Amino acid sequence: MMNRTKGNLLMPDKRLAAVCGLFCPACNSFIGTNEDPERLKTIAGRFQRPVGELECHGCRSEKRCFYCKENCKMAQCATEKGIDFCGECAEYPCAELKIFQAQMPHRIEIWQSQERIKEVGFEKWYMEMIEHYSCPECHTINSAYDMSCWKCGKTPSCNYVKLHKDKIAQHLAKINA
Repeated sequence: MMNRTKGNLLMPDKRLAAVCGLFCPACNSFIGTNEDPERLKTIAGRFQRPVGELECHGCRSEKRCFYCKENCKMAQCATEKGIDFCGECAEYPCAELKIFQAQMPHRIEIWQSQERIKEVGFEKWYMEMIEHYSCPECHTINSAYDMSCWKCGKTPSCNYVKLHKDKIAQHLAKINA
């Protein structure tokens, strides 16, 4: 039972899946770029960057958020090794990925994502992520930081937030203090 808020996201697209296991449609920059320009303005203000530098069409696209362009070492590493996801690497999980995972609440599940991609394949994992980040009420895809659905206000916004709300709330309290 999908609605139009997901648009063409229903077709699995590797441009929308980071090599580390993050799901791009659930990223604040991606949502801001594609559906919620006010969100993008807020993020740009927080980072003191022009809105254009926050725009993102997915981790494997030509237009990525400045943060990912400047800081992501996993994408370049995967390209050099000729792999699609970190979980395919002989060095997985590397020290770089461990540090990356530990820094932010939206990265909590990257280990599970890597294992699930290996187990069921990218396409099935992708469809599972749509459901994992979708509002149970209106089916809008939310970010890991949307405690309530940004479209209809349902709390929690999605299963990801339901599972990790305490860590997310702690993080949000720190950045909003």
